[in-house]
Amino acid sequence: MNASLGAKDEPSTRQHGLIVANYGRHFLVETPAGKRLICHSRGKKSLAVVGDRVQWKASQDEGTIEKIEARSNLFYRQDELRTKSFASNLDQILIVIAAEPEFSSSQLSRALIAAEAQRIKPIIALNKSDLAAPFARAWDWLLPYRHMGYEVLQLSLKGSVELEREKLLRHLHDKTTLVLGPSGAGKSTLINALAPGSMAQTNEISQALNSGKHTTTSTTWYWVDTGKTTAIIDSPGFQEFGLNHIDPAQLAAYMPDLRPHVEHCKFYNCTHIHEPGCGVIAAINQGKSALSPQEISSNRYNIYSNLFAELSQRPY
Repeated sequence: MNASLGAKDEPSTRQHGLIVANYGRHFLVETPAGKRLICHSRGKKSLAVVGDRVQWKASQDEGTIEKIEARSNLFYRQDELRTKSFASNLDQILIVIAAEPEFSSSQLSRALIAAEAQRIKPIIALNKSDLAAPFARAWDWLLPYRHMGYEVLQLSLKGSVELEREKLLRHLHDKTTLVLGPSGAGKSTLINALAPGSMAQTNEISQALNSGKHTTTSTTWYWVDTGKTTAIIDSPGFQEFGLNHIDPAQLAAYMPDLRPHVEHCKFYNCTHIHEPGCGVIAAINQGKSALSPQEISSNRYNIYSNLFAELSQRPY
C-alpha cells in the first residue's frame, strides 16, 4: 500500500474520501491524494460501507466520518435477523463459482436477483475449466443463464493465471467490481491475480487496526491499475443469501427468463404459482425437448416458486 495510515497532517475541517475497507465501526478511508487513514463512525450504529464517498474530519491521529454522500446503488442481503451490506456505487458484480465443489443454483439466482433489484450488471465466472467432465456438466447447467443474456466466463485459475488475468481485465477495465463467491470457488486466487499486492495490503490494514482476526471477514477495495480507474472489491463468503428486502410481487421482474412472459398472464396480479392463463407457467420447459431461449427451465421456476413462498410468509 503506497499510502500512509495516519491523519496527523490533515486539517480539522471536513475532507472528502473513499471507504476502502470496513471492519465494523472501523473504516479505512482513502483521500483524493492517495493517503489512507483509519476513521470511525459517529455514534453507535454504522451505516457506511466500502465504496461510499464520505466526508470526514480529523480527530487526534485518526478521523471521524461525518457524512455519507449520495449512492448510486447499494448491494446487500437481508434475512430475518439482519441486513448485511456488501458495497456501494458498483458498476458490476463478478460472481465466481466452480465446477467443483458443486455450486448452489439457488444461491447464484439469489445473488443475481439482488443485483437486478439494484440495477447492477452481474457477470458469472465458472472456474476450473481444467476439470473436463465436471466443467462440462456445470457449463450445461448454466445454459439458462446464458439464454438470459448474462455473460458467463470460463476460467482456469489453476493454470496460467496471467492469461486469465488478461481475460478478466477486458471485462473489469475502468469499472468498480464486487467479487462474490463461495468457499473453494477460487475467489481468493482471482483477487490475488488481479491485485498482486492484496495480501500485503490486507496485512498492513490489520496491523494498523491492531486486529488481524478481522481480515477474513472484512470487505476490502483494491486498485487494479496504477491510474486508479479499475477497482475490485473482495467480499466475505456467505452460506445463505437472504432476500427479505424483495417484494414477492416484484420477484418475477428481477428474473430475466420469467420477466418477458408476465405480460401474457391473464390476471394483472398473477403470482405465477397457480392461476389459470399464466404466461409464466405456460413457458416452462416440460423436459420434452432441449431448452430454448424462449423457455423457462424447470429448475429456475422451482427457484422462483420456493422463493416466492419464502418471501410471502414474511411478517410485515
